[in-house]
Amino acid sequence: MAARFQLTEIVSGSRYGAAMAKSSSGAAGYRCTECGWQTAKWSGRCGECQAWGTVEQAAAPRLARAGIQAVSYRPAVPTSTPAVPIGQVDATDARARPTGLDELDRVLGGGLVPGAVLLLAGEPGVGKSTLLLEAGALVAEAGPVLYVTGEESAAQVRSRADRIGAVSERLFLAAETDLDAVLAHIDDVEPRLLIIDSVQTITADGVDGAAGGVTQVRAVANVLTGVAKQRSLATILVGHVTKDGSVAGPRALEHLVDVVLHFDGDRHSQLRMVRAVKNRYGPTDEVGCFDLGEYGLIGLPDPSGLFLSQHSEPVPGTCVTVTLEGRRPLPAEVQALVGTSVLEVPRRTTSGLDAARVGMVLAVLQRRAGLKLGRQDVYAATVGGVRLTEPSVDLAVAIALASSVAGLSVPRGVVAIGEVGLAGEVRRVAGLPRRLAEAERMGFRRAVVPGGSAGLDGVGSQGGAPSAGDAAQFIDVAEVGDIRQALSAVLGFQL
Repeated sequence: MAARFQLTEIVSGSRYGAAMAKSSSGAAGYRCTECGWQTAKWSGRCGECQAWGTVEQAAAPRLARAGIQAVSYRPAVPTSTPAVPIGQVDATDARARPTGLDELDRVLGGGLVPGAVLLLAGEPGVGKSTLLLEAGALVAEAGPVLYVTGEESAAQVRSRADRIGAVSERLFLAAETDLDAVLAHIDDVEPRLLIIDSVQTITADGVDGAAGGVTQVRAVANVLTGVAKQRSLATILVGHVTKDGSVAGPRALEHLVDVVLHFDGDRHSQLRMVRAVKNRYGPTDEVGCFDLGEYGLIGLPDPSGLFLSQHSEPVPGTCVTVTLEGRRPLPAEVQALVGTSVLEVPRRTTSGLDAARVGMVLAVLQRRAGLKLGRQDVYAATVGGVRLTEPSVDLAVAIALASSVAGLSVPRGVVAIGEVGLAGEVRRVAGLPRRLAEAERMGFRRAVVPGGSAGLDGVGSQGGAPSAGDAAQFIDVAEVGDIRQALSAVLGFQL
């Protein structure tokens, strides 16, 4: 088989050759092995990334010492084409091809676009490799797929594939960490989908820095992106995340790729969600839901009800709201427990909720509603491991807290939707028609919403969802202007 790429000597290389050329120009000074920052004299701390102990004397790369300034992969035949009117451009090659995983296709906007480069990020153990192995096996039914693993052995990946039923004759597996070897596999297999697990484990020969460093990640991603565009090869790169949940490596990595997906979920819950942070080919407000089990991931086209507890009788301290995950409305239950503290500093503990917003709601309840919470331990949590950070959850949190303090239960079939301001007002939230339609579908018959919301029409709602006025035909919609009115409407006591 004729090789698709050839080695060429260039003065200022493209792709990872550019990083090497930059390195050789600073051979007489010092260089940070993490970000590539250069300085004329040694420093204990990098002036760019502020990392300690990473500044080392720059040495000429092995290829530069041999008389070659840079090495780059480029097509043997020039690929430049003349500019043409946009109306004459054939757009059929840019159509998305379904992967076979409906929830993943929902987030991608229909499937994988040939030549697109995706970055999938998530915490360790969340199920990234399982998701991509299942997707690769399904795509392999239509053409060859190359799965490159740099973190596990081929036997480990095969064992997982047997367990989840992701074995296919056209799913090719390679355990490699060298970029040249990966490119050779691409040339041999000629896949329609390339999966790199993970980009932080692949190293480019001659580029400064250790595997996973900023310089290495940037160089590897640059080469793989160029190959994907030249071959119209859909490529998925797995990325690590930092402690704060952002993608590890250079920020340029997210700008370089076409799609950035985040795969997250509570470690103690089976629910997993895929969110699009960036998508050049589809929406960024869609969420895909999966159930992670012993035999892989199962798509959840209707996850409503997963975040609601079952009570034979109403319990004080609970309230249901409807949150929007992308464009998908999800009913979720908020639980609160308030009791007298025996500590000098009362406890404030949250799970699945934004602690700062819960603290703000507590302050509003104490100052605007007159509830005595200063010497109380407060515990607030969600059901089912879902994380609720949307401001529309404020009203349900406030009602759950007040319900626990007063020992009064929220009547069955009631949902509360609204943002609470510091002045005690209840503000409108986006997507109310879809929220009310979902609440009605799940059997709720009364909704407490911000004042003026029930008159909104459903223009712009997705999927033909009824407007708030339409939902009012089935749900008793109570409009409230402030937190006092909300507590009175739900719990029935005057403050």
